[in-house]
Amino acid sequence: MATARARRLPAFHGSSDSLQLARLAEPGDKPVHVIVCAHTNDCARLIAEIGYFAPSLAVLGLPDWEILPYDHLSPHQDLISERLSALYSLSSRKVDVLVVAATTAAHRLAPPSFLAARTFDFTKGQSLDEQGLRSQLTLAGYEHVSQVLRPGEYSVRGGLIDLFPMGSELPYRIDLFGDQIDTLRTFDPDTQRSLYPVDAVRLLPGREFPLDEASRTAFRGRWRERFEGDPSRATVYRDIGNGIAGNGIEFYLPLFFDQMASLVLARSSSAESPAPSSGERSSPNRLDDARRSPSCSPSTGCVCRPSSAGPTSSPARSR
Repeated sequence: MATARARRLPAFHGSSDSLQLARLAEPGDKPVHVIVCAHTNDCARLIAEIGYFAPSLAVLGLPDWEILPYDHLSPHQDLISERLSALYSLSSRKVDVLVVAATTAAHRLAPPSFLAARTFDFTKGQSLDEQGLRSQLTLAGYEHVSQVLRPGEYSVRGGLIDLFPMGSELPYRIDLFGDQIDTLRTFDPDTQRSLYPVDAVRLLPGREFPLDEASRTAFRGRWRERFEGDPSRATVYRDIGNGIAGNGIEFYLPLFFDQMASLVLARSSSAESPAPSSGERSSPNRLDDARRSPSCSPSTGCVCRPSSAGPTSSPARSR
């Protein structure tokens, strides 16, 4: 197992932080680098500037849910689409640099096995069971609509299936000839006109959690283990039992899985970092410590980027 190594970098001026981070994450057979920013505003800047200094690097951002914990609101569908795309790229090592805000990195994630087991491809000439596809899309969290406009929607009109996969920039039109895929084309969601043909379509799950019968049963079992009182009085518990993913269910993500993944791990004792000065106190909050020293996997290197407050901004940490 690879050991993460922390290094303290000097204070930066202007865009010199992006230049230094781009040099640290040179493309090649190296770990994926995760840059953790103190604020979301820094994420967009670093993504643009690192891409400018190192065009050959694949740089992605992991968006925040942009909702408060346990609000009766769910993230916008476009944000879920971007997150699933970034997490798939991370798990399949198709990204060199992942930029994420500290508050986002602190959230636990679905295990990589969840995406791997629920991602599949369509190819031209492949046999396709239309009824089976409908059931699979509904179970994956896709919504059946009359006109496809945003990620996570699908429509069936005779032998035509319009589908907007999560993580995709454009929707696709599947033209069936019997039970075989005759053509695959992208189309404009505004005009609904076909654009250009493609050979394959990748379909990611429509949510960051499963909602099949086994997962719902496991969710309710973990709920009873962790919460006191009559579970039938809880709306979330009842909705999951009925197969309904209510608003704000994302914050109950750990109840769906036996084991979670995370971009944040506690600092390794072997990590190289300067000891705190006499004027510094080590934070008693483990979450604060974890935010400053993120990790992702044995094959992932991380860089922690504090807020860019100007020439006097704090040093960054590279791991």
